[in-house]
Amino acid sequence: MTVSVVLADDQEMVRIGFAMILGAASGIDVVGQAADGIEAVELIARTRPDVALLDIRMPRLDGIEVCRRVTAAGTRAVIVTTFGEPDYVDAALDAGASGFLLKDSGPELLVAAVRAAATGDALISPALTVDLLARRHRPADSSPKLEELTSRERDVALCVARGRTNAEIADELVISLGTVKTHLGAITRRLGVRNRVEIAAAVWAAGGTVL
Repeated sequence: MTVSVVLADDQEMVRIGFAMILGAASGIDVVGQAADGIEAVELIARTRPDVALLDIRMPRLDGIEVCRRVTAAGTRAVIVTTFGEPDYVDAALDAGASGFLLKDSGPELLVAAVRAAATGDALISPALTVDLLARRHRPADSSPKLEELTSRERDVALCVARGRTNAEIADELVISLGTVKTHLGAITRRLGVRNRVEIAAAVWAAGGTVL
């Protein structure tokens, strides 16, 4: 299945760069670009993409409000911005964003965030994950139990909670990327969570001192 994407950013060079990265990825099709928030809402309404990549600070309408409007209409949104302030992250997630990336996160995470959003998952820049979970983790008595994981699965879960990417987990634990993905799948099933953000939340709730 091809994932259709709309890009919205007031910087043309940023849009061009993102379009090149996503265009080179298999199964992703950039169907439109917008230079401001109002244009983005109108373009997304016309093209009905699977995912919208949105900057926060745009003329006429900011990315948070665009996110709120388009997610209500069924398009999943990922915020991609230079600004990682906690208020922005919280506002984006509250507006229904399926991801929040810093613009320097790199091509791999950009593609991963689009694919995650298209499947109903969520991806947050590793640089922001620890601070986010420190503010939002659930009480321990309502959280999945890490005791249900194998020793190696706990190692992977701890790395996720520290904001590591899959490649960094593979390097740290000296395992293959495929093995990392297999462990992540097992962890989500055992804990009954949906994505790596919730995996990290479970680790925090069980005692964030591991971070």
